[in-house]
Amino acid sequence: MITIYHNNRCSKSRSGLEILKNSGQKFEIINYLESVPDSAELKKIINLLNINPIDLIRKSEAIWKENYKGKTLSNTQIIDAMAKYPKLIERPIVIKGDKAVIGRPPEKILDLIT
Repeated sequence: MITIYHNNRCSKSRSGLEILKNSGQKFEIINYLESVPDSAELKKIINLLNINPIDLIRKSEAIWKENYKGKTLSNTQIIDAMAKYPKLIERPIVIKGDKAVIGRPPEKILDLIT
């Protein structure tokens, strides 16, 4: 099963969702602003992406700039910030089995599902 962590207000996320729809494969949509992933789930996603927590942060978000920019944060603190403020999570995230990608650009999703 494929899972997409999706934000309908984001054009890249909507494009990623279209790619999944056009693939003909089954998938589930998690609107992560409503069903906020907890710290444990975020750690799992980060491990699947094989990135550092800071690489999943949307550094252009006002929440980041106002509360965290320029501070030295541990990985745990970064993950906790995403759990508290899910707008900070880069999107879309697509997971298939034990692999995941951030769909930026959305075409990266094709590497995962083909």
